[in-house]
Amino acid sequence: MDTEPRGRRLWARVDEGSWRATRNPWTVIEDVSAARLDELAADASFVAHLDQLDAARRAYLTGRSWLAEARGGASLGGVAWFSMEFGLGEALPLYAGGLGVLAGDFLKAASDLGVPVIGIGLLYQEGYFRQMIDAEGRQFEAFPYNDPSIMPIEPVREAGGGWLRIPVELPGRTLQLRVWRVVVGRTRLYLLDSNDPVNGPADRGIAGKLYGGGGEMRLMQEIVLGIGGWRLVEALHPEIEVCHLNEGHAAFAVLERARAFAKRHGLSFSEALWATRAGNVFTTHTPVNAGFDRYPLDFFPRYVQAWASGEPSFAELQQLGLAQGPVSDGKLNMAFLAARRALLSFGVSRLHGAVSRRIFQPMYPRWPEHEVPFDHVTNGVHAPTWDSAEADALWTKACGKERWRHEPEDLCERIGTIEDQELWSLRGGARKALVRSVRARLGSHLSGRGCPPETVALSETVLDPNVLTLGFARRFTAYKRPDLLLSDPARLARLLCDEMRPVQLVLAGKAHPDDEAGKRMIRDWIRFAQDPRYRRRVVFLEDYDISLAQELVRGVDVWINTPRRPWEACGTSGMKVLVNGGLNLSTLDGWWEEAYRPDVGWAIGVGPVTESADQDSHDAYELYGVLEREVAPAFYGRDASGIPRAWVARMRRSITDLTVQYGASRMVREYLDKAYLPAAQALRERVADGAASAKAMAAWARRLESSWPGVHIGQPDFVRQTDGWEVSVPVYLGDIAPGDIRVEIYAEPTAGRAAEVASLSHDRPITGATGGYFWRGWIPGARPSDEYTARVVPWRPGVRTPAEIALIRWQK
Repeated sequence: MDTEPRGRRLWARVDEGSWRATRNPWTVIEDVSAARLDELAADASFVAHLDQLDAARRAYLTGRSWLAEARGGASLGGVAWFSMEFGLGEALPLYAGGLGVLAGDFLKAASDLGVPVIGIGLLYQEGYFRQMIDAEGRQFEAFPYNDPSIMPIEPVREAGGGWLRIPVELPGRTLQLRVWRVVVGRTRLYLLDSNDPVNGPADRGIAGKLYGGGGEMRLMQEIVLGIGGWRLVEALHPEIEVCHLNEGHAAFAVLERARAFAKRHGLSFSEALWATRAGNVFTTHTPVNAGFDRYPLDFFPRYVQAWASGEPSFAELQQLGLAQGPVSDGKLNMAFLAARRALLSFGVSRLHGAVSRRIFQPMYPRWPEHEVPFDHVTNGVHAPTWDSAEADALWTKACGKERWRHEPEDLCERIGTIEDQELWSLRGGARKALVRSVRARLGSHLSGRGCPPETVALSETVLDPNVLTLGFARRFTAYKRPDLLLSDPARLARLLCDEMRPVQLVLAGKAHPDDEAGKRMIRDWIRFAQDPRYRRRVVFLEDYDISLAQELVRGVDVWINTPRRPWEACGTSGMKVLVNGGLNLSTLDGWWEEAYRPDVGWAIGVGPVTESADQDSHDAYELYGVLEREVAPAFYGRDASGIPRAWVARMRRSITDLTVQYGASRMVREYLDKAYLPAAQALRERVADGAASAKAMAAWARRLESSWPGVHIGQPDFVRQTDGWEVSVPVYLGDIAPGDIRVEIYAEPTAGRAAEVASLSHDRPITGATGGYFWRGWIPGARPSDEYTARVVPWRPGVRTPAEIALIRWQK
């Protein structure tokens, strides 16, 4: 219950100091004294508060869910959501950034909606690093130990009471993985732990550090997550139908799923792949091919032999294609492996879907890029995790407490009825709270850096609760351009020090330990903030984490995001200000490319994407201009009552039009409709009757692949009609039956015209030809005939082409 304001207030009442320091309910409970518990038990208001929360929790867990109400429970055995990291809160520091926070928000929203999802991850002994900044502005990294005894996790026990262990075969030994469980409302997160005394010292450290080790150690982490994770699913939740891979880290799960299914049902590995692939879903969160994990092929024979014991063999895996499309420079691309074994694949925004089609196009040779089978589901954020207590009260007043779990159809209209004065008061109170928390954090940081008392005392003078407050908090790396606003210090200084319309800036973010350029950007910002001229207007806060992110997104007026396009897959940080009435000023990348309108925020980089050397300077010039000419005037343009009506109008449109659309509940519902329900239905059809359908599909695919070289297409005959073309195409199929393929007429997309694909009908045999047939059809439209070409593609009911079989033959 700590994700909602009432829960947060309760923990603060138990021990405010411990709660502020840790944001960990488990720690608060562990540390509280018996005497303090007696005091709380005698406090009638506290007991009432606790009773209210307990009643709310019981109602939440036992009440009728959205899934049951809106879909009648929808037939879905369950979804296993695999992720290398999960960011549920500071009590579980098992995340590095956006992927983990997204995974945490997804589990919370699935719980809210009653969608049967479980999470599968690793219990890291250190997790990601904690950032420390010295007096010179240099970043250092600390890796505190994750002590399971003070984390909200519990061991998973076998029926006999012993700790459940999942075995995973590694070369020359068997790794034993302990299983922990995290309760997330109605959902569960399971964590695999290699730090078991029964393992050797090196193996105990496999899950030692999130994204740590590199090379073969990283490969072993992904074997543990994928193979161990799927074995965990089968041990605890055999009802699961859908395996959802978030990034390629867990790609081995689909291989283990097929191997186990083959062994259980007496199938070949190929047949089992055809059966189980129907239940596999893949989402990539990466916008560049270089961001995917790759491993040299010579790593694999030892691991395949240890894991599969000859079925399948490494040679068979190569023959199945794992060492063809996915390989680049002798390495196996884990994301390509995941996509090749998934029925459905997704990017995480509209633009990222298009980028993914380009990245994964080599898996589908000769297929047009726009037909590469990657859809998109834009990410969303879990509003109750990110809203302030004041924002929650305002939303509750307008829309009710159950708004995020049941989302009434008129939700946007209800929030739109809030008066301007209330919206503006929300922002003023949030800004004041942010200034208070920033001062406290900065004072603690300065003291920790060894600054003299007089410098620490200056923290009480930074920021002004009445000044336009901008926020920038991201990973500090080159493509995110955290230094874009610092590229013209003089112009930034004029913004900060404007006597009539001043601006203030709060920044936070970590650089990867090996990213020296990112660390320099942090140092440059800290040095700028230390300048006495700007000290009151610019603050850099160290150790960016979920707790700090919550304070920032609740308090800033404008969230700034400046990635190079199209390198931001989605970028959910800006979504988190929406529920709190904050506005966005961002590059047109990721989610903002589809969300932006002039009445909901501001954008830079509106022109075409370029790789030119002056793109950064152009975008910086545009950023300063938008702040000077649009943002600051709108904020300070007050009426007689002191309300900036134009600003509040933007707030209202942003809140009503974007908050729900970019919420995690919408994301989960969209995955349910686009992926989970179709995948579960396809899986049931393929595994029915001893997987008869899957076996037939595997045999059909083998026939096509062996006979495909004999397919060729003759010259089409086009006859002009009044409103289109009548076309006849001779096709020679060799040993392939006409019912196993589809003949299509295709035209490329052109300026102002979408691509055209028209299926033709089987007409008659070609006289004197073996395996030759005419295909005939009609094409509407006015394109000239030389813009069309014929093609042959595989076709079979229930098979998704080209996702599952990428054969194609072109006439030209």
